[in-house]
Amino acid sequence: MASAPTSPAQRHADDAARFTTLVESASAGDWARPSPVAEWTALDIVKHLVEWSRGFLQGAGIELPELHVVADPVAAWKRHVTDIQAILDDPAGRVLSNPHTGDKPVDEAIDEFYTPDVWMHSWDLAKALGREPDLGQERAGAALAAMEPMDRLLRDSGQFGPAVPVAPTASAQDRLMAFIGRDPSWQA
Repeated sequence: MASAPTSPAQRHADDAARFTTLVESASAGDWARPSPVAEWTALDIVKHLVEWSRGFLQGAGIELPELHVVADPVAAWKRHVTDIQAILDDPAGRVLSNPHTGDKPVDEAIDEFYTPDVWMHSWDLAKALGREPDLGQERAGAALAAMEPMDRLLRDSGQFGPAVPVAPTASAQDRLMAFIGRDPSWQA
C-alpha cells in the first residue's frame, strides 16, 4: 500500500494526476454533459478549478497567464497543473494575502484551499463522465469529520448546498458528498 503524500507538492501532484486522468478520458462530446453541481457541465468543473485558483494566487503576487479552457479543456488543464505544481515545488517564501483567509505561505494556502477542491471536484467530474468516483473512504471520512463542526459556516458561505439525506450506514464518501450537498446516487 502506498503511503499518503506528506507535503503540499506531493498532495497536489497526487490529486491533480487523478483529475488529469479523468480530463484526458473525456471525449469532445463529454464536455457538455451535466454534472452533479447544479447548472454546471463537465467543462464548467474544469473551468472553475482553473479560473478561481489563478485569481486566488494573485494574492501572492503570482500572475499566471489566462488559459482558454473552453477552446481546449485538456491542454488548459495540463498547463494549469504544471503552473500550480511549479509554485508548490518552489514556493520561494511567497505569502498569499487574502481578506477571507489572512496571510499564509503560498504552498500552505494552495494545500488548504485549492488541492482539496481538486480532490472533491474529481467526484463531480467522474459522475458527469459516467464513471464511478473513488475519493478513498479513509480520506473522505477524515474530511467529513473536519467539516461537520463547521456546518453552519460552510452553508452560510454559499459554497455548499443543503445536505442531502443518506442512510447512517452509507459509505464515508457518500456521507461526505451528501454533506456538501451532492446526491451520491446522482447519474448523468
